[in-house]
Amino acid sequence: MARTRMAAVATLVLAGITLAGCAGGGSADADNTIDGEVKGDIKVVTWRTDLVEDGTFQKYADEFNKTYPDVNVTFEGITDYAGEMTTRMSTNNYGDVIGIPTIKPEQYDQFLEPLGDTSSFADTYRFLPAASFDGTQYGIAFGGNANGVVYNKKVFEEAGITTPPTTEQEFLDALQAVGDNTDAIPLYTNYKDGWPLTQSFGNLGSVTNDPDAPVTMAEDPAPWTEGTDVYAIDSLLFDAVSAGLTEPDPLTTNWEQSKVDLGTGKIGAMTLGSWAISQMQAAAEDNGASADDIGYMAFPATVDGTQYAVVGGDYNLAVSKHSKAKAAAWAWIQWVVADSGYTEAQGMISPVLDKPLPDNLAGFTDAGVELMEINAAPAGKEGLINEVADDSQIDLYGPIYRQKLVDIARGAADGDKDSYFAELNERWGASVEKLG
Repeated sequence: MARTRMAAVATLVLAGITLAGCAGGGSADADNTIDGEVKGDIKVVTWRTDLVEDGTFQKYADEFNKTYPDVNVTFEGITDYAGEMTTRMSTNNYGDVIGIPTIKPEQYDQFLEPLGDTSSFADTYRFLPAASFDGTQYGIAFGGNANGVVYNKKVFEEAGITTPPTTEQEFLDALQAVGDNTDAIPLYTNYKDGWPLTQSFGNLGSVTNDPDAPVTMAEDPAPWTEGTDVYAIDSLLFDAVSAGLTEPDPLTTNWEQSKVDLGTGKIGAMTLGSWAISQMQAAAEDNGASADDIGYMAFPATVDGTQYAVVGGDYNLAVSKHSKAKAAAWAWIQWVVADSGYTEAQGMISPVLDKPLPDNLAGFTDAGVELMEINAAPAGKEGLINEVADDSQIDLYGPIYRQKLVDIARGAADGDKDSYFAELNERWGASVEKLG
């Protein structure tokens, strides 16, 4: 399910690679605007290959045609969506409706049709900043995800844990109880697959209730210092591994099997986005367990008595600058995010503000968890955190530095938490100073 987790990661990377060879221009047809007549042929290019293959998207198209009979919708699913779309967007032929890949916000107008002023969408949709630039909106999120911890409620109950932990120490105590009182692995890192280790970074901002957390970190010369978001996120991982509360052999982890093991109670918890809930539920049901055993909790941190969960959009759906049926493409986007039932079926957060949270996030409601969105970076700082990460060679959105953290914590590499965090601070701080 790499297509799903990559979408979750993509929401954080607001400034990425530079695409070359494609300039703006679009159609010369003056009537071909998003406000024109809704008709014509549109191709929807998507990362959700599973929903293309099982006919779900075609069912959506059939329903869409009841309202817009003059539109012919076809679909193309791409497994390596991020990689292949980067190549395709160097041409003019990359579909009519796309999920915005990792391009720099200042490049949006080269590739995408503007949808209007961002302010005009603020009362209708969530997750706008990631697809907005200079006050103009270029995309609408195709659902959204929360960040936190997916866990097996039955395992936690067997361990005597009846309420979700709200601090790191409570969480570590809960994991210890799982280890002492059940046969389950308390916390699973998926070290070998690597990418699951990156998922915890999605909690940046929730620890300190800082909606500007990416800029805060980008300007902090020593972010791996107690009291910051990234310190708390990485400390939780280090301390859990150091205490022997994770899988005994991280070199042999397996993502697909881990879904089965969490669903059937062989694993207690994993730090993953809420997109993982439906997959764990399916794994539970497919292996004789109950989907009701799967729960979701906020990252264990509290600010003035309140827990926060960062929420962000999945890929943002956008209209290609080169579409010959822009009104039809825009009509599809509005319909599919609001009326198709996609977010309800996937257990995702709807981008439509007046729709309720999905049932699988009921635990948030019960615990009084408040949702927070990360603000768009101010002008000139849109890609600053990425620039500092690249210059310091600390892969914030990758697994390498976290795998080393795990290795140190389990005694497979030299050092300790303090020395490793000091090293990270030294590298990061040098880049902060260098970039001004």
